[in-house]
Amino acid sequence: MQNKLRIIGGNWRSRQLQFPDLPGLRPTPARARETLFNWLQNEVSGSRCLDLYAGSGALGFEAASRGAKNVVQVETDALACRYLKDSAEMLSAHQIKIVRQDVFRFLASDPEPFDLVFLDPPFSRNQALQTCQWLEEKGWLAPGARIYVEVESGLKLEAIPANWILLKSKKAGEVGYHLFARKSA
Repeated sequence: MQNKLRIIGGNWRSRQLQFPDLPGLRPTPARARETLFNWLQNEVSGSRCLDLYAGSGALGFEAASRGAKNVVQVETDALACRYLKDSAEMLSAHQIKIVRQDVFRFLASDPEPFDLVFLDPPFSRNQALQTCQWLEEKGWLAPGARIYVEVESGLKLEAIPANWILLKSKKAGEVGYHLFARKSA
């Protein structure tokens, strides 16, 4: 199986994780993860993280490796969830909780505020902007939360909640990745 990724920093640095061969599943590339976690270097340790559309789990496992206190990974695909659970067991990652559920169904439940949110929905399904709105409107974000959004490079993020401030933004090929901060009310 070629579907492997390497954790690039923290306690599990260089550990390899496997993920299933599923249509549309594309882990955040190592270079983009490295850039993201450089942007977040002072935000991860002790944080509560929400990894929506977890897929391979690359972002959530990277955050846990770097000291996140809790990581909730939400993924709808049963096979992907099985791989996430296997990876968590292999790493003894007790701070990671895997939730097999549709993201919108999850966000419609009772909210818990998170410090960091990773949002990397399947491309071409137009879920990113609605997910951003629901995160804000339904109470899932702590004051000052950081929200990472990975989308198609051509997608305009015009309907982002008004109280989110764009901190960083880059493009790599067909992928645009953006880091927002939630301005407290």
